[in-house]
Amino acid sequence: MTFLIIDLGSSSVRTLLFDDDARLIPDSICSRRHDFATDSDGKAVADAPQLRALAEACIDDALRHRAAEAISAVGMATFAGNWLGLDESGAACTPVFTYADTRGRSQIPALLDALGGDAERYHQATGCLLHPAYMPAQYATFQQSDPATERRISRLSDIGAYLYRCWFGRETPMSLSVASWSGLLDAIQRDWHWHYARLLVGESLVAKLPPLADFDAAQTGLADAYASRWNQLRDCPFFLALGDGAAANVGSGAVDAGRVALTIGTTAALRVVQHLEPVPAGLWRYLVSADMPLVGGATSEGGNVYQWVMEELLRADESHEALLSSREPDAHGLTVLPLLAGERAPGWQPDAAGTIHGIRRHSTGLDILQAHLEAVALRLSLIFDMINADEAEVMAGGGALHSSPAWARMMAEAFDTPIHLLAEAEITARGVALMMRNRLDGIPLDAHPPAIDRVIEPQPARVRALRRARDRQIDLYRRIYK
Repeated sequence: MTFLIIDLGSSSVRTLLFDDDARLIPDSICSRRHDFATDSDGKAVADAPQLRALAEACIDDALRHRAAEAISAVGMATFAGNWLGLDESGAACTPVFTYADTRGRSQIPALLDALGGDAERYHQATGCLLHPAYMPAQYATFQQSDPATERRISRLSDIGAYLYRCWFGRETPMSLSVASWSGLLDAIQRDWHWHYARLLVGESLVAKLPPLADFDAAQTGLADAYASRWNQLRDCPFFLALGDGAAANVGSGAVDAGRVALTIGTTAALRVVQHLEPVPAGLWRYLVSADMPLVGGATSEGGNVYQWVMEELLRADESHEALLSSREPDAHGLTVLPLLAGERAPGWQPDAAGTIHGIRRHSTGLDILQAHLEAVALRLSLIFDMINADEAEVMAGGGALHSSPAWARMMAEAFDTPIHLLAEAEITARGVALMMRNRLDGIPLDAHPPAIDRVIEPQPARVRALRRARDRQIDLYRRIYK
């Protein structure tokens, strides 16, 4: 038995093959790069037909693999927090709006007024906060900026359901997992929160919201053109898309309250599967599936901060990584808010920006690199404290931590807890495979724990130094944004 996983990420579209023990099959990764279209006003959108073409090319490649003849099911993960509009024919008539699009920041005061100033009730009902990363602010902005195109929208979709609509020739539900990232899902009823959709955006949006289903509402019966093109998949079930963060939790082995998943990619997140009421202020509650709530916080900073410092300031001088390992924590005297892409958790300031305080003539590029990496770790430690998971193991994955052992150590000491660095390179796709196995065969999600590369233990003196640095960071944040 082989599983084909489609992974639509923020920077690439990939397909991967896994065996029935959720192990990656060698030489089975096919990949195509893409980038969000961005501008200085906060736009961050993708092109749906382009993503479709890239996904189809990857599937074509995957089906040439020797293991493709045994494919029994197809699954998908997508960058979470995405939506687009479809016209009457089912064609995309808008870009794919993403979690990184912040143009809706100007809508936040009006949305707060519509809530009568009570944003917390909305937070508890939907699991999301008022922020331009979510659909209410984004859709209201689009409605004002392009009313003619908004009127052309017959149905809203996510990128995964759009692909399935193209491949199966019929409307496909949005998964509860993806919908939970929208800011409009009723966390209790597991349906659209019709009241908040009307209150925040209006009847025009309500009429266009798609049907919902759990991720295991698998689609079968490819349209004729695709059944001929992908003969091996003709009779396979295609599971609805999971949010990539939700899938990464499962792939990390963090499937209950005993384990917290830390993922550092372009951005970063800390998440735990648990029923937590009320949702702590500053954190969100999404869904892995209908019966698996996911509580945590995602930051807009992560590997993108490392990349910016290395490419723009240090000119990709890789020697700095070795030097980082020999430095004492907080050796630079700088205080950094690493909010280069704005802020989500924990403060959700819609106009946040990066800040470096304390630069002197003797400050070096290495100082700036260390300060930024520590700053990301310190910001994540705030979320870790809010999750209140002192007894939980932290399972850490993502290419950024493997690329920088010094950064992984900073995480352990910022959190003041051991970090279990995963040896699994494909935790998101692995999580999709595990979820599919669970629904197809009833195999428990924790039946095959992830491989651990190493455990990084915090050193008390270094922990104390970073706590002092965190106090400065908190003070700087309050001075600017409170």
